[in-house]
Amino acid sequence: MFIDMELVKIYECLCDRTRLRILNLLCSGPLCVCHVQEILREPQVKISRHLNYLRARDMVAVQREANWMVYSLPEERSRELDANLACLQDCARDDKLIIRDNARLEKVRARLGKDASAAAALCRGMTCRSQAPFRFSHAQP
Repeated sequence: MFIDMELVKIYECLCDRTRLRILNLLCSGPLCVCHVQEILREPQVKISRHLNYLRARDMVAVQREANWMVYSLPEERSRELDANLACLQDCARDDKLIIRDNARLEKVRARLGKDASAAAALCRGMTCRSQAPFRFSHAQP
């Protein structure tokens, strides 16, 4: 029996709760790393490690905007990834932690205003915890 390696890569990423939470947030649009930290209330090193893991497997894209690193889902995604992200959002809708993350996400987006579509603009005008450029480590979670 042949198992698609794309599917294996997706499930390797989805088997961790922190990575599930990050992907759930990014389903609603790009976010600066500081906002991922703020919403998940996890240490920077932990978020960095998981973002690096996801990035190395092409599950997230990153773009530098001045001193900020902005994360998003890749523009071009496989059918399998889209299906699994949709399943994540459907299955996690009753998860208390995901509900709390989504509420924090709404507050962050509301605080930052209507022009929150450009995630780097999210950081401008506020104190961002990741003012220095974000550096990826080679450590695996």
